[in-house]
Amino acid sequence: MDTAQQIETQIRTVLRDHARLSKSVDLIDSGTDLYQAGMTSHASVNVMLALESAFDIEFADHMLKRSVFNSVASIRDAVAELTHA
Repeated sequence: MDTAQQIETQIRTVLRDHARLSKSVDLIDSGTDLYQAGMTSHASVNVMLALESAFDIEFADHMLKRSVFNSVASIRDAVAELTHA
């Protein structure tokens, strides 16, 4: 498994535990809008905090916006940027 796949697997674990999606995260494509899939703004904060803990990162102020947490792919890109993966 390459680094991008490992990152995505961990992101999906965090989403499974914190996003409160209306269907299983395993059934959601990486580009699916997570807010349309049931994630609330409150849940997105929990997701952000769990991601920071899981990856030992801190989201910069400019990254604290809906578009960063909109999909598995956008989260993966942000995490990769912060971990230099």
